[in-house]
Amino acid sequence: MMWNWQVAALASEAVIVLFDGNPMYPGVRRLFDVVEAEKVTHFGISAKYIDASLKRRNRPVDSHNLNDLRVVLSTGSPLSPEGFAHVYADWKADVQLASICGGTDILGCFIGGCPLLPVHQGEIQAPMLGLDIATLNDAGAPVENVAGELVCRNAHPSMPTCFLNDPGNARYRASYYETYPDIWRQGDFTIRTGHGGFVVLGRSDATLNPGGVRIGTAEIYRQLDKIEEVADAVVVGQSFDNDVRVVLFVQTAEGTVLDDALTTRVKTEIRKNASPRHVPAKIIAVTDIPRTKSGKTAELAVRDVVNKHPVRNLSGLANPQALALFADHPELQV
Repeated sequence: MMWNWQVAALASEAVIVLFDGNPMYPGVRRLFDVVEAEKVTHFGISAKYIDASLKRRNRPVDSHNLNDLRVVLSTGSPLSPEGFAHVYADWKADVQLASICGGTDILGCFIGGCPLLPVHQGEIQAPMLGLDIATLNDAGAPVENVAGELVCRNAHPSMPTCFLNDPGNARYRASYYETYPDIWRQGDFTIRTGHGGFVVLGRSDATLNPGGVRIGTAEIYRQLDKIEEVADAVVVGQSFDNDVRVVLFVQTAEGTVLDDALTTRVKTEIRKNASPRHVPAKIIAVTDIPRTKSGKTAELAVRDVVNKHPVRNLSGLANPQALALFADHPELQV
């Protein structure tokens, strides 16, 4: 996807700057050295990087000349409200922070930034040009300030029209049009706000359903982002005792262990800032978290392993060996 975007940038006569390597080496401000030296105007980065910068108390506003920087673009996962605050307080106060959400399948965004609108903490600003975007409830009605499915109600130029080796378009229609006939469902769990913006709560196919109540995984990750001892995590639903229970796997920071004190702190943060429904029934330490080759947390693969289902896209994982940490874990049996 990004290759296509970079070619489009070159076609518009922009200069692109690529960084290959560990963005935290030899220090947390490595990328800001590049931004300053190359006079970068649009800085594209992942939400995970912003969260890591926050945890490391990174303040390039004190150390770098970022006068040329106008736009920060964040993608890969939902950006927490705390991440928004960190960029404006510790990076630069007069940038446009554009959190964006789209799909590899359309090579673009459904919702993203708009330079003519204000930025509200924790929200993606607006639908993209030419796209009739809405949040629908289970009955297919558009809703505001209530969680639902992100949909596009009109055709868009970059949408795929078919899949290879898919007679009668059966898989294609099941992927996008099974939930709402003739309306493209992207598979993101969102809230459309009164500002006309969107809050992304996570993938709807990874939504948790304890006691029949839908919970977005991003609501849990946002609480974990505040806890320095948690380096990475993945949360899934496990079918257990005729219900679904929330299971949180945690990779702790170096030199830290998941003891009773840290477990209690995690539960307290989630209960206080999300809801009692969000509190995991199990919090389990692991040494690695599976990720896709594009760097996203592989929630669906972990969920499949935990529930003893076949993993549907093993070839898309960067570290498939990590799934062995979750298979038949003894703490999942009780």
